[in-house]
Amino acid sequence: MRILFLGDVVGRSGRDALVTHLPGLRERLGAELVVVNGENASHGFGLSPDMARAFLAAGADVITLGNHAWDRREIIPYLEEQPRVIRALNFPPGTPGRGAVEVAVGDGRRALVMQVMGRLFMDPLDDPFRTVQSELAKHRLGVTIQAAILDIHAEATSEKQAMAHSFDGMLSLVIGTHTHVPTADHRILPGGTAFQTDAGMCGDYDSVIGMQKGGAALRFWRKMPGERLAPAEGEATLCGLFVETEDSTGLARRVAALRLGGSLEAALPA
Repeated sequence: MRILFLGDVVGRSGRDALVTHLPGLRERLGAELVVVNGENASHGFGLSPDMARAFLAAGADVITLGNHAWDRREIIPYLEEQPRVIRALNFPPGTPGRGAVEVAVGDGRRALVMQVMGRLFMDPLDDPFRTVQSELAKHRLGVTIQAAILDIHAEATSEKQAMAHSFDGMLSLVIGTHTHVPTADHRILPGGTAFQTDAGMCGDYDSVIGMQKGGAALRFWRKMPGERLAPAEGEATLCGLFVETEDSTGLARRVAALRLGGSLEAALPA
């Protein structure tokens, strides 16, 4: 299975780049499953239903959220009606929406997509490790599902890496999101799970993690709140990861970084 994961979409710049480039990227790479983190799409904070619909129409199969999941209140009823937009699985029972979805990927193959949020330096939700373990117990990689993807939305690189090593050989891909900077450690772990500590963002990198530089930097100088942060509006770089897996095992056989447009060095999988 050919899987494309794109990191946090930030603001109008990121949205426009995604909608413009995703249809062609999907065709060029032969991507059979596309997962997009959309939690910063709406002015940098949250995701609106209209934006979610635009991403799905452009070729996203699943959209993941994160710590800004509830910033746009109108997304809450939409999560109940659209299973392909998921929030973190380790929210407490009774939270609107769902944290995992199983999608069909041609010829009867199926893929599981999950998201959890880390607990270091973030809101302390339920244990993400045991939550993933519980969800995986419902499936058999390479048998009932041909691929399994986990988006871990977390601050700490240690927590993301610990998650990947804990489930090496049980997931096709563990991909970190949230910090908006693409790490250079994409690889296949010894057990066959593809991993990258952070996929980076789809947004303007002439910024402070996607936000306009002036106001964001001033907060560090003055150590007091200022005007509401606003997304940078220059040309976006699409950042993500491309993975190929074996259907018989669900494990990765190839992993390659993707960076397209904007100010970062380009990287496009062959």
